[in-house]
Amino acid sequence: MVVLNLQVLHSPTTTPPHHQHLSLRRQSRSGIIVRCGIAEPSGEPAPLGQKTKYNDGFFAKAFMTLFARKMEKFAAAAPVKSSSRTEMKKNKKGLFDYDYESFVDVSKRVMQGRSREKQQEVVREVLLSMLPPGAPAQFRKLFPPTKWAAEFNAALTVPFFHWLVGPSEVVEVEVNGEKQRSGVHIKKCRYLENSGCVGMCVNMCKIPTQDFFTNEFGLPLTMIPNFEDMSCEMVYGQVPPPFEEDPASTQPCYAEICSMANPSSSVCHKLQS
Repeated sequence: MVVLNLQVLHSPTTTPPHHQHLSLRRQSRSGIIVRCGIAEPSGEPAPLGQKTKYNDGFFAKAFMTLFARKMEKFAAAAPVKSSSRTEMKKNKKGLFDYDYESFVDVSKRVMQGRSREKQQEVVREVLLSMLPPGAPAQFRKLFPPTKWAAEFNAALTVPFFHWLVGPSEVVEVEVNGEKQRSGVHIKKCRYLENSGCVGMCVNMCKIPTQDFFTNEFGLPLTMIPNFEDMSCEMVYGQVPPPFEEDPASTQPCYAEICSMANPSSSVCHKLQS
């Protein structure tokens, strides 16, 4: 899978913004980062305000289909132009009819009519449904919360989650006073970029992913989205803060790009209920 979908390019040397939960230095010993599916001429994500173009391969589309089909079970019905059986059959997606846009659309429909906690519970159930019985317990045995386990999972994140978040690289972070290469810098999160929704980022990705690794797998994970440039830092081994103390919990909507935005609220309304 990695061979079919990955390309390699030299890593930039710019330093990411400072975050209050960790000390992070962009330092790549190998001098390379992974770029996957980017169709931009520069090979980099598009500037803020522009949507990055991707050429998704077979396996990327397979993952999109798998996740979307699992989530469809919890999603509100998609609007259709006609209620006839013929039209409904035409609208029913086949095995590889899902793309990233339709995957994001399913996520939006999962949010409809659900509280913040219920949205997060759906993601948890979807993630558990994709694992064989007993997988979390086995993961805890194989990957106890050690420096090695944190660094190993950071390394796996880069190639195996590019379809979901876009290009990323392993970086050095400081966890509990110790420097380790268990950080992942996502250059411009594809999920946030395509949804344009703060609530989806926090409720459908950040919080449930943190909770899943921390509570189900026993390996702490903190995700720190940067809503100014749509980048994100993942820190394996770092215990996430309570939601009420997380800066993401007070983030306002993307008023100009989110179809569900409430411009009159100082905090994204999807984070308040």
